[in-house]
Amino acid sequence: MDEEVALTVSASTAPPQDEAPAPAAGPPQESTTTDDTTPEESTPPATDQKRRGADTRALTQMLFAELKDLEPGTPEHHRVRGALIEANLPLVRYAAARFRSRNEPMEDVVQVGTIGLINAIDRFDPERGVQFPTFAMPTVVGEIKRYFRDNVRTVHVPRRLHELWVQVNSATEDLTTTFGRSPTTAEIAERLRITEEEVTSCIEAGRSYHATSLEAAQEGDGLPGLLDRLGYEDPALDGVEHRDLVRHLLVQLPEREQRILLLRYYSNLTQSQISAELGVSQMHVSRLLARSFARLRSANRIDA
Repeated sequence: MDEEVALTVSASTAPPQDEAPAPAAGPPQESTTTDDTTPEESTPPATDQKRRGADTRALTQMLFAELKDLEPGTPEHHRVRGALIEANLPLVRYAAARFRSRNEPMEDVVQVGTIGLINAIDRFDPERGVQFPTFAMPTVVGEIKRYFRDNVRTVHVPRRLHELWVQVNSATEDLTTTFGRSPTTAEIAERLRITEEEVTSCIEAGRSYHATSLEAAQEGDGLPGLLDRLGYEDPALDGVEHRDLVRHLLVQLPEREQRILLLRYYSNLTQSQISAELGVSQMHVSRLLARSFARLRSANRIDA
């Protein structure tokens, strides 16, 4: 990407002097400025910016008119195409400035936007009567958004959630300006007419640009890594395989013996309590338990 943009822009040259339109003839204008102020210094910045924009649009129209009659791949076509790219780079920088809060190097964003500008130049048809900046801006912005969606995010979120996150971010800035403080989730939801759960999901999606290792040390607080703070020994973890094995063996016992084992080892009842529960003697409960253990040991596939 960098090589294509660099080669295209570096190959561009300004149009020849004889191709530039001659200034309109007319009587010289009298300067109304004082001796201490030159005409250039008296021009307001906004007026100067509008003049540069008009000059860029006029140059763009002239270059597209010239490009239409050139054969693609020829040196002249390459020269005029490069001049169009160079003349409209301020449009790319303007579009890239909208993404300055994404914590990405602005040079990378401008390069991606320049790819969108090149695509817009190759597809633009001057005969449709549309100004080139109006046609090119969606293409440039779309290319930048695609870059963030496909290459920057560590965790890819659904497209609808990503688009809604943009609206939540914009509403947050507007409400912060209005209230002079950070808005609550309920205020953002009311502004966008969505649920608070959707706002919370969007905020979480906005944090998915970069992932941090659980083993990375926390900066600034002096605490160990997140894994060391979240990890703990589960006392029931070792019994998972045992419970699965017992569940497989219990189904092989008669129903009454299954109930006796459940009362003894899951309900923690004594043999005398079990005998009172079932209406049998304690000795009979003891014999049933012993017989059940013998059957379980003989059916245990691990011991076998």
